[in-house]
Amino acid sequence: MRDVTHVESTTKDLHIGSQRLRVMVGQGGAGRPLLLINGIGATGQLFRPFTQHLADRESIAFDAPGVGGSPAPFYPPTIRRLAGVVAGLVHDLGHQQVDVLGLSWGGTLAQELAHRHPDVVRRLVLAATMSGWTSLPGRPLAVATLMSPLRYYSPAYLERVAPTLYGGAIRKHPQLLHEHAQIRASHPPTLIGYTQQLAALRRWTSFCWLPRLTQRTLVLAGDDDPIVPLANARLLANRIPHSHLQIIHNGGHLFVFTHAQEIAAAMSEFLDAE
Repeated sequence: MRDVTHVESTTKDLHIGSQRLRVMVGQGGAGRPLLLINGIGATGQLFRPFTQHLADRESIAFDAPGVGGSPAPFYPPTIRRLAGVVAGLVHDLGHQQVDVLGLSWGGTLAQELAHRHPDVVRRLVLAATMSGWTSLPGRPLAVATLMSPLRYYSPAYLERVAPTLYGGAIRKHPQLLHEHAQIRASHPPTLIGYTQQLAALRRWTSFCWLPRLTQRTLVLAGDDDPIVPLANARLLANRIPHSHLQIIHNGGHLFVFTHAQEIAAAMSEFLDAE
């Protein structure tokens, strides 16, 4: 079992071209920096409790354009353009290369980053994510709930719909869910920003170029994820050459948080292996 260590973090605003990003940097140990990309509408602040289990490396999280402290751009960005912004973020922080964890929507951006800017990404962790419009859709009620950002504005609504939307062990973590609800409500996406994130996926897919990814990749998936069915993780692992699939028992869409110690241990083993 990994100890939880308090990690000091700093928050700063960076300008990457015309885009301003709110960035959170956790000052860890000597390990290679870890970039964390969150799901649709979610602030990078949500990763803070998780990074306490990864105190041996610097962590970098950010609010995507239109979320929290990062304003939405005037023109809706594509996943490809966002990957360029994230690559610029890494370089502006003084790094040539980082390891990357992409969660849900953030996993699609992480794939694009690894594809378009392979020199920036050393190793890749894809959690609860898919290959775009070529993937198997989730349960209809969960997908319908996902279309609205209401859960970011109303903590009570989030706590009510969370079992249906996220599945897995979230039902057994009411305190974690309450904390997430408060953080989400204090750093919500704008309606325009949320819509832009949805639109960025409209015609995006990684299916055709996944076999060309060169990074070693860990694919993590829950066995009870209403949003991203397990079959999507199997597809990613089958098409990415240097990949390994790990299935999380009783893992819903938020298993990175409900199974934080288990995920942190698996990631550290994967990232630190020669």
